[in-house]
Amino acid sequence: MFEFVVPHRTRISRLLGGVFILVFMFSDRKLEYYAPIFSQIMIIAGCFLVGCATVGRLWCAQYIAGYKTNTLVTSGPYSMCRNPLYFFSLLGGVGVGLCTESLTLTAVIAAVFVAVYPMTIRAEERKLSHIFGEAYGNYAASTPRFLPDISKFNEPAEYTVNTKIFRREVVDAVYFAWAVGFFEFIEIFVELQLLPTYFSMY
Repeated sequence: MFEFVVPHRTRISRLLGGVFILVFMFSDRKLEYYAPIFSQIMIIAGCFLVGCATVGRLWCAQYIAGYKTNTLVTSGPYSMCRNPLYFFSLLGGVGVGLCTESLTLTAVIAAVFVAVYPMTIRAEERKLSHIFGEAYGNYAASTPRFLPDISKFNEPAEYTVNTKIFRREVVDAVYFAWAVGFFEFIEIFVELQLLPTYFSMY
């Protein structure tokens, strides 16, 4: 499974994303009717997480744009944990789930992340260890793998960014913000009963 999932992670993510969209389009979320206040709290929390994820992913993109394979980046967000991009991606994914006002869809996103991304992280760590050797070993020994440790934060006074690559990274960084807007757009069609409802879920 590991050998299949890691190299095909992007394709798998797109496939699951398509299924997720279809489920959202043709389902009815019960919380909107039975617990409207809780539903609104989910949207607020979701937007907050998506905002944090977008800013965080842009921050990460600033540091790794043009440096992914030729430099061991250990400052900025990468001084607090070794995989800040995936950490912010988890926040964004859960945030999008909450914005759908469905506990079921939120749980599915979290479950997929837990199932897929640890394998991806281990594969990338092996690659970085092979490229950077002892330097990466020392970095891994002193820096958390996933959960940020704010006490370890450090950043340079100046940092050179490859603007062309950073511009491309920005598109990926704001993906979750676009996703929320897209789901809100679909919600309009659902509320106007322009889309059929085949099943309900919480």
